[in-house]
Amino acid sequence: MEDLDEDALLELHTRVRRARSKYVKLYRQTGAQRVGLKGARGHARPGNAANAAKAEVFELALARVSARLGVVARAAAKDLKAERLAAVAAARGSTGPGSAGTAAGQSDGASTASTKRRATKTTGGIKRDASSRSQGAGRQARKDSR
Repeated sequence: MEDLDEDALLELHTRVRRARSKYVKLYRQTGAQRVGLKGARGHARPGNAANAAKAEVFELALARVSARLGVVARAAAKDLKAERLAAVAAARGSTGPGSAGTAAGQSDGASTASTKRRATKTTGGIKRDASSRSQGAGRQARKDSR
């Protein structure tokens, strides 16, 4: 499994999961049929041990494949994140106020204060937000006084 890439591991995971589901289903169905014949679950279980063992083997294999797939997927996600951050850093470095040839009158490489507006965390007005907070506080005070 060490040599498999993420796509190959996904395919293997699907195959092992399907085999596990097959033997679990077979174990349950056969067990249910045998209970009807034997009259009790305890008497029916020994005849169904092979299906239970196969289901257990595939369950363990699925756990191993899932663990390996998780490791590979996390590594791929980390690499992808690094690529995206590098792309953003490269794009950010090529444009903006600090890059050469931006606006007339600015010296090259001069860092100026940002004129970007800061986002305000209001929904339409400071008074309205204060009123809303006040109403919420009043509601909570009424509930607390009960």
